[in-house]
Amino acid sequence: MFKKKTMVTLALALCLALVVSACGSKSSENGGKADNNTVTVKFMHLWPEGVSAGQNKIVNQIIKDFEAEHTNIKIKQEVLDNEQYKNKLKVLSSSNELPDVGVTWAAGFLQPYVEGNLFSPVDDLLSGELNGKFVAGTTEAYAIDGKTYALPLEFNIAPIYYNKEIFAKYNLEVPQTYEQFQAIVKTLSDNGVAPITLGNKDRWTGSLWYMYMADRIAGQKALADAISGAGSFMDEGLVKAAGDIQTLVDSKAFVKGFNGLSNEEAKSEFLNGKAAMFMMGTWELPNFTTNEDIPKEFRDSVGFFKFPTVEGGKGDINSWVGGPGVGLFVGENSKVKEEAKTFVEYFVKKWGEQAVTGAGVIPATKVDTSTLELPQLYIDLFNEMNQASSITLFADVQMKANAAETHLNNIQALFGKEVAPEAFSTNHDTAIKKGN
Repeated sequence: MFKKKTMVTLALALCLALVVSACGSKSSENGGKADNNTVTVKFMHLWPEGVSAGQNKIVNQIIKDFEAEHTNIKIKQEVLDNEQYKNKLKVLSSSNELPDVGVTWAAGFLQPYVEGNLFSPVDDLLSGELNGKFVAGTTEAYAIDGKTYALPLEFNIAPIYYNKEIFAKYNLEVPQTYEQFQAIVKTLSDNGVAPITLGNKDRWTGSLWYMYMADRIAGQKALADAISGAGSFMDEGLVKAAGDIQTLVDSKAFVKGFNGLSNEEAKSEFLNGKAAMFMMGTWELPNFTTNEDIPKEFRDSVGFFKFPTVEGGKGDINSWVGGPGVGLFVGENSKVKEEAKTFVEYFVKKWGEQAVTGAGVIPATKVDTSTLELPQLYIDLFNEMNQASSITLFADVQMKANAAETHLNNIQALFGKEVAPEAFSTNHDTAIKKGN
């Protein structure tokens, strides 16, 4: 499963949101100097030990090394899972109590925090030791009006992971066309196996499926234009994509109760061998490569394939949904901003190679992997990313806050068959035109 890889440049940017919690010293809710002149930097992130074991281990090691080299600075962590993190970030921002350092997603997600003067510009870090360290194009996703407000840690695409043993048991082959994919779904469903696990309680998970369907039917440009407002979700291909999602639901493609399951609950169905397929970003690679808490037998059984082409569709099988992952921000109102920036700079420098070898994450910084042993699954997905004809950034990350919420709510309603495809499309256009 492992082989030598020649020098590659690994790209990553961020699309997740980062928060630092405010448990503090006397001097400040957001961190500050204690009586012994030790500075406490509060760092909130979304890599819990259980579900993100590889990343969690790396974070703790980086913090340990940082504190050893900077004896006057202590890092105080608060660790939440993905959805808890997003919710707490909103709560903390409303009371102007963001942590000193946190995680954020790019583009539209970042914008309200910047407009609220909650994130500090970090362009000074880009002109220092980190100058030239990022893969071209990754930091731009975190820039607004010429200033950069976070530094990316990773880059992702979203494949369909599948269980090779289940496929072999039912003589199934990786599909190239959507018709072949539908046949796989029917075979698995007829044999009492959940074809696809999906935790659509979190909503953005279902958005991945809709975006690929839309891309393959209407084409990448039509989808991108609709999201930006330059086009319309009433495009014939985009309306059809919404209808085809409901047809997929009718075919019993998804695990029972999918609209009430969180992504973590749904993921366990795949990890436990109860579902044959799972679409998710490459941030899940550690669980299929390096995470020793997951049996090697299962990790060896995981493969992936691209969302298949649709007959008569305008999409390209090498077009992906993905983009920058999470990045690190510094709170504008932090009372220890200088120390917080020192920590962010150190963290980004150390994250690159450690994220590759220790977690199997594709970083946003340039890494020489010529001497590294890398899992074949990692290599194959990295190569796919380099060969992509296009990468469309996650819809909810691109959109402004209110439009993103409309999108996510309508995604859940679409999968639950509570909204018709035409109304689904109209609701999107209305929200995007409001411009907030």
